[in-house]
Amino acid sequence: TLKMKPKCQSPLPLHLHYNCNHFTGAAWQKSALKYCPADVPEMPLCNFKPEEYKGLSKEQMLEIRRQNCNPMTMKITYYKKPVFIHQGHMQWVWDVDGKRYLDLFAGVATVSMGHCHPKVTAAAEKQLKKLWHTTNIYVYPSIHEYCEKLASRLPDPLKVVYLTNSGSEANDLAMLMARLHTGNFDIITFSGSYHGGSSQTMGLTSNSPYKYPIPTGSGCTNVMCPDVFRGPWGGSKCRDSPVQTIRECSCAHGHCMANEQYIKQLKETFATSLPSQIAAFFAEPIQGMGGAVQYPKNYLKEAYKLVRERGGHAPLTCCVQTGFGRTGAHFWGFQGHGVLPDIVTMAKGIGNGFPMGAVVTTAEIAASFVKALHFNTFGGNAMACAVASSVLDTIKEDGMQQNTLEVGTYLIGELAKLRDKYEIIGDVRGKGLQIGVEMVKDKASRDPLPPQAMNEMFEDIKDMGVLIGKGGVYGQTFRIQPPMCITKKDVDFFVAVFDKAVHSYMERN
Repeated sequence: TLKMKPKCQSPLPLHLHYNCNHFTGAAWQKSALKYCPADVPEMPLCNFKPEEYKGLSKEQMLEIRRQNCNPMTMKITYYKKPVFIHQGHMQWVWDVDGKRYLDLFAGVATVSMGHCHPKVTAAAEKQLKKLWHTTNIYVYPSIHEYCEKLASRLPDPLKVVYLTNSGSEANDLAMLMARLHTGNFDIITFSGSYHGGSSQTMGLTSNSPYKYPIPTGSGCTNVMCPDVFRGPWGGSKCRDSPVQTIRECSCAHGHCMANEQYIKQLKETFATSLPSQIAAFFAEPIQGMGGAVQYPKNYLKEAYKLVRERGGHAPLTCCVQTGFGRTGAHFWGFQGHGVLPDIVTMAKGIGNGFPMGAVVTTAEIAASFVKALHFNTFGGNAMACAVASSVLDTIKEDGMQQNTLEVGTYLIGELAKLRDKYEIIGDVRGKGLQIGVEMVKDKASRDPLPPQAMNEMFEDIKDMGVLIGKGGVYGQTFRIQPPMCITKKDVDFFVAVFDKAVHSYMERN
């Protein structure tokens, strides 16, 4: 005899029904047969009730997407069965059928505080009633209040702010500043990196799917990424993470052979592929699109020294994905490496999803920028500054950074248990809520799991109610970068879902 789940009034038998919290109102009754296997882990409760969706049908949206949106939007639609998102609240989103998802990708680490966070929403509404937009050729309070507040969160001498609309634009502008200040042209960045989609930043980006067959970003050289899991060198003590790689090493305390080898490769690049003087070195504290790749602990410190010796007076750190407390232990990702860059670019969580970016540098470098006029119509407009200011306040008031540290460390530890359980989970890495899970054919070879296998698990995880991302040079890494408000109950749910998806894949194969 089939029994009903406790505390559930569902008229469906157990093998056709999923916990009622997964859907809203009557929507779950219409969708349960399609979406919900019997043994899906139980989703945490959520008291928020989204509005009933009454808009375009799925078919209409897809037809418009095909006919009126650039075909690129069809190419990058994440799933075979797309998610039609209707509404969001904190770490949750709902689709047009009322199905609820735990959002652990947050628009690529962008919705940092949570979807429609009440405090950020209130700040936006207040500004909407006062002033939507004016340009920075005028003097208005919100831009100056925000620039002062943002600068106060950065160490000296990083105190001069220029606001943009996106991370790509911020990186493009940082390239210009570095070249103007040093008088040099060449810029280096890591293989596997992603720094934007503009014609200039495509040169910085070292990831084949994002490159067009046209001249882009001249003067950019990609160097070997010091990846201690997939790269030629790595060990069991290399990185600043709660979890180390599965690779063994015999390095004594305070000594890292992998770091020495990767620095040696950087010196080789300087000796063979670059002029004697360079303009800048772009590096993410933790590589984002590359798959949450982490470097040996002292690599950036030694690399910065080499860059400065060669005239690159503007070592440059991109905190686009690792800023605003996302790594937990530090507010800015570069602080975890013990380095002080000359230019910092930022975007993603800066505006909780509102389009905004920034370049922060020293007064000396900023002075080089005034050799010509540079104007940005929307950068730092009144709305963007009000939202971004509220984000900084909310991080402090809600203890977001501390929550990120505690919950992120717990999540990394739980995922490491699954790594030890399954042969195809090669690596778990990251800090705070910047996490990567690299999938492999087997641990001995560390060869990347093929895209078809990744997609199977990716779809299963989504169908069980969790949204995550993918990355890595070969698309072999699951990326977990949720809103910083998630809880340990959310973690337990996701880990159970991920466990089931991997187990189910291995049973099928």
